[in-house]
Amino acid sequence: SLVTIGRLGTMSPPTNSNESYCTFTLASDVTAGGLPSEEEIAKDLESSDPKVKRHALKAAIMAMLSGESMPKIVMQVIRFCINSDDKPLKKMCMLYWEVVPKYQEPTSEELLRAATGGPPVQRKLLPEMILVCNALMNDLNHPNEYVRGSMLRFLCKVKDEEILGPLIPSIKSCLEHRHAYVRKNAALAVFHAHRLHGETLIPDGPELIESFLSSETDVAARRNAFLMLCNENEDLAIQFLAKNMDDVGKYGDGFALLVLELTRKICRRDPNQKSRFVRVLFQMLSSTSAAVSYEAAWTLVSLSSAPTAVRAAAVTYTNLLNSQNDNNVKLIVLERLEGLKKNHPKIVQELLMDILRALSSPNPDICKKVLDVVMDIVTARNVAEVVTMLKREVTKTADENDPSNEAKGALYRNMLIRAIHGCAVRFPDVAESVVHTLMDFLSTDGGMQVIIFVRAIVEQYPALRGALITKLLGTLEDISNSNVMCVCLWILGEYCESAESLQEAFNDITEQLGDPPFVVQPEEKAAQEKAAAEAAAGPKLVTKNVVLADGTYATQTVYSESKAVVDDSTPHLRKMIINGDVFLGSILSSCLTKLCLRAADAADEIGAAGVKSMTVKSVLIMCGIVKMAEVTVTAQKSSLADCKERVSLCCRALLDPKANELLKATLLTEGRATFGRFLKTLKEKEAMEAKKSEPEVPTTQADDLIHFRQLRSMAVQGGDMDLDDGSDLARAIGFADGGSLLSSELNHVYPLSGFADPVYAEALVTVRDYDISLEILIINRTPNTLANLTVELATMGDMKIVERPQSHTVGPLDQVTIKASIKVSSTETGHIFGTIVYEDTSTQEKGYINLNDIHMDIMDYIRPATCTDEMFRSMWAEFEWENKVAISTSITDLIQFLNHIVESTNMRCLTPHDSSEKGSFLAANLYARSVFGEDALVNVSVEKKEDNDGKLAGYIRIRSKTQGIALSLGERITSVQRGIPEVKAQ
Repeated sequence: SLVTIGRLGTMSPPTNSNESYCTFTLASDVTAGGLPSEEEIAKDLESSDPKVKRHALKAAIMAMLSGESMPKIVMQVIRFCINSDDKPLKKMCMLYWEVVPKYQEPTSEELLRAATGGPPVQRKLLPEMILVCNALMNDLNHPNEYVRGSMLRFLCKVKDEEILGPLIPSIKSCLEHRHAYVRKNAALAVFHAHRLHGETLIPDGPELIESFLSSETDVAARRNAFLMLCNENEDLAIQFLAKNMDDVGKYGDGFALLVLELTRKICRRDPNQKSRFVRVLFQMLSSTSAAVSYEAAWTLVSLSSAPTAVRAAAVTYTNLLNSQNDNNVKLIVLERLEGLKKNHPKIVQELLMDILRALSSPNPDICKKVLDVVMDIVTARNVAEVVTMLKREVTKTADENDPSNEAKGALYRNMLIRAIHGCAVRFPDVAESVVHTLMDFLSTDGGMQVIIFVRAIVEQYPALRGALITKLLGTLEDISNSNVMCVCLWILGEYCESAESLQEAFNDITEQLGDPPFVVQPEEKAAQEKAAAEAAAGPKLVTKNVVLADGTYATQTVYSESKAVVDDSTPHLRKMIINGDVFLGSILSSCLTKLCLRAADAADEIGAAGVKSMTVKSVLIMCGIVKMAEVTVTAQKSSLADCKERVSLCCRALLDPKANELLKATLLTEGRATFGRFLKTLKEKEAMEAKKSEPEVPTTQADDLIHFRQLRSMAVQGGDMDLDDGSDLARAIGFADGGSLLSSELNHVYPLSGFADPVYAEALVTVRDYDISLEILIINRTPNTLANLTVELATMGDMKIVERPQSHTVGPLDQVTIKASIKVSSTETGHIFGTIVYEDTSTQEKGYINLNDIHMDIMDYIRPATCTDEMFRSMWAEFEWENKVAISTSITDLIQFLNHIVESTNMRCLTPHDSSEKGSFLAANLYARSVFGEDALVNVSVEKKEDNDGKLAGYIRIRSKTQGIALSLGERITSVQRGIPEVKAQ
């Protein structure tokens, strides 16, 4: 285990003589079995073995960090370790000089004098430190460049003026050393000394570094020197940059990044200085380093909104997007392009085709981000080029020899189809050119997305219906997916209107379906079982005698595999019906009924005999479908009843004139009208979401009047209202924007022990996505001092403690705050538990207090999200973990129950519903995503039982890719579904 020691990032002089400055990490292997005593450490330091010395010195450092003074060790280190030639021991000595007290402790008289208003206590350097300074100076003048460089790096951590003062001449001389390693560390040491004590120790530091910089040739040393000028004397840094403006690209990436940091700092402070740095910024845009060009691009955009600057930055981003192989770099660049798109969409439109080149990446996340960036800025000018490229990419996904298709798969094809669909909706001129290309993919795994797109195009663009119906009939025989076939049959039944299309559709469907019955015949079943048995039998072992070339006999054993030739020429539609797809059979019956009803209206063209033949054939097919539903083992009773009812209604509409008169208008018009309203609802929903994403108008304009209460006239009207009263009151009570920071913090405070315990503890839990921060308040309720008080924590679940609490000594009735950090790696309900261990200094007894568990709520990691119905169905079929929760609630209203579940689980309802509609059952899909990118799917199926006092019954099914999120969400739903809390109900 490692122990991190010290305070990081402070550069102010110490206020306490015992204050430690160490900022290193030290292995705590020496603490095994307890630390040795001061005498044992002093004895081990006298050893001639460097390993023993290193171990003893490490033990001394650990003891001093635990509060031990160890005054005898200082001289032992000076005598036996400081002049050693062992490099690891020298490094350990430097760590020791960081932590050792360097000043004498003030006497009680001096402290009392300072407390009563006398002069402040003057720090006095320990006499031993003079010997230490002499040893440090010897190392600074050492002939070995590694020793010199290491000592210079160590001096960057020393803050004491008394120690640094005698070493300044040696540090300056190291600036002229022949080795670059020494020179670059000497530049950092000068920077450190000048920042802390510049006016007293090294007032000529910037001028010294300027002359050093003008003659330096090493990249790292030049960078460190320029770092000092940027922080200590900006004028000299700007002068050097102006003289060497054309050579910045030759000075290395580190130097260029410093120039960019200096540019941002100066230009933000004084915007009039932008013109001095424009040249170097444009020069660094074409740098060979990706980091430099990226930083230069966003620096240019942050300093200037001129079209030239934004266009140059966008070109740089696009070049990085297409030249870098790291996926993280691509995602970061796309984020920057998305930011540019919000404020400068026209400039990003110019580079739209270059951005689309990133679709060649094998990573689907990058492709999705590219499409998100590009699709919003497609215009009528470039839509043809965009659609052409998207069609080319869709065609590539059908190439089985392309290795990139294996990585991206069907997900990428669905994204492309969705993007093309969006282009066709916004720009009707391209709909005709893309829909025929996409219909070639009806037989693939992305066919559902394609057929939904085709269904919308057929409804929205009547001029394209004839060509699309013809194309659909041509691809009907290749469709093997049941859901795709259902939509195809619905389209044919709704939109085939001409006599020619009616006859062609009817003939193609009946040809693919074949004649009834639609059940497997005994001989067919026997043949299928025989073929399956032969396939399961595998290869056979055959042994025979053969004559070898030399005339001898031998036994040869071979494996013979019988090649079963399966001639399955059954059309896909018939195969699906025979396999027992009852739902498809119902849709097929409805489709044939609509075709026959429309054919009756076109009897003049088709002929009465033709219409009668279509009706008879349809009725026979529907009878065969009902028979199939009756003999299908997998058909549930509800499915069989629904199928019989639906088919019976269709037969009556065809055979009974009165039923025909009542049902004809409903069957032929209501379905299409309902679908049109559905598309209209989707369009309105997209418009509302687009309106929400628009930038908010500021509530207070720049030219609004400012009310100064102090300047108002005292003679105000009695009815006048002070406009600032509301905001002042909210600010005073800490309740602004509908919430209070204090109340939200108090909701996350957990008591860990009781008031009757010797030590009271409570924890403030702060969740920041991947990290959990614990602030534990410890109160000593006893009149004794508690030493070595430690809070020992442990976790259950996918959590890991990365920063364990340190030991503390707590005085009588005193308190201390301890912090701990926990890393979370997945969405899973977790528990934090532990124990407080302490030692009473008065009784020398150890005490233990078991702490209450802290239950981490899964809702801290769940975020509402949206996805399409196709993606939801795809993930529902793919995810293997399911949790089924039975509904048991006191809520009696369906919509109220659904809203309660949505609010309690922090999910989003994907199923559109109207609260004004009344019914006895409800089914809805909910979706959310965790901060770790995990998807959570929920299906709510609830029914209001009239025979059960109006109570709700049903199931809530949860699916996810991981077991933890499915179980945790199930527990959450089980705990909140009982009823609405009283606070909410009121």
